[in-house]
Amino acid sequence: MPKMIRGRRRPLSNLRTNHTTGLSLSVAAAVAAGALAAAALLNRHLAKKAENDNPPAGQFIEVDGARLHYVERGSGEPLVLLHGNGSMIQDFESSGLVDLAAKSYRVIVIDRPGFGHSSRPRNMVWTPDAQAELIRRALDRLGVSQAIVLGHSWGASVAVALALKFPKLVRGLVLASGYYYPTPRADVVAMSVPAIPLVGEVVGHTISPLVSRLIWPLMIAKMFGPKSPPTKFEQFPKEMALRPSQIRASAAESALMIPDAFHFDDRYGELGMPVVIIAGQDDRLIDIEQSARLHSDVPRSAFHRLAGNGHMIHQTATNEVMAGIDEVAQLAKAAKPQAAREVSS
Repeated sequence: MPKMIRGRRRPLSNLRTNHTTGLSLSVAAAVAAGALAAAALLNRHLAKKAENDNPPAGQFIEVDGARLHYVERGSGEPLVLLHGNGSMIQDFESSGLVDLAAKSYRVIVIDRPGFGHSSRPRNMVWTPDAQAELIRRALDRLGVSQAIVLGHSWGASVAVALALKFPKLVRGLVLASGYYYPTPRADVVAMSVPAIPLVGEVVGHTISPLVSRLIWPLMIAKMFGPKSPPTKFEQFPKEMALRPSQIRASAAESALMIPDAFHFDDRYGELGMPVVIIAGQDDRLIDIEQSARLHSDVPRSAFHRLAGNGHMIHQTATNEVMAGIDEVAQLAKAAKPQAAREVSS
């Protein structure tokens, strides 16, 4: 008879070990899921509290499915202020620039899509071009046919897009601390994580707000360095910036930063209106040589390096930024009618 081949039994100790390991992994997964759920609930509570503590200070306008929050002050020639990534209206307000400019201009400050109290519909990739179209329609609804436009940081890209797409609207540009040309940026890749589909949703509602709170002092030090944040910046609503919705919007703009620079790289020479470029000599976020190169590429431009200042020049050098606004307004007024027609064509 043929011999029976019997299967080799595993030792009972191995079975117990595997069972214990599997059980431990299940417990760890359950604990992790519980922790993430608790973090999401906490972040949701903090976001609602931030919105209750910082109610809208301005008005709303519905444009193409987006609900834009804006503040309007003063009278005179329209001046539109566009904030940077992760920021909102209160950045310009706390700096004192809004009150200063409102003495001579009709100042319109807009929470860009997804920031402050403005919505950010998911059916759109909010590139500078897309935001420029939205802002142009909003300004049309507000009765603004021409304006001076100031953009800070990421807002400078939106201001450039607005000027390139609608040159008849933009009489002059003030570009402050902008990023204009593509360069390797490892930090941009890291900041873009919450914009990744599915994974980013989880991270953005659980981990990112908590980590952002921990590193907030480091981020502020980098943005303001070499100077310290002025006391007036304490008015900026930090908790509004740390909401999951705003973190996701900020991550999306970080992801678009380099591709948008490629998009505009060879188009800056088309800017025919007066342009005043301002940047901090010691900017630790964006190399000032970006602004120097832009000055060489834009025919009708002036460039001001602010010694001893970093990225947040509207906060640390408010009077100098105000002087840049007045400068571009005067240049626009001095432009010959024929030149204005050429710029608008």
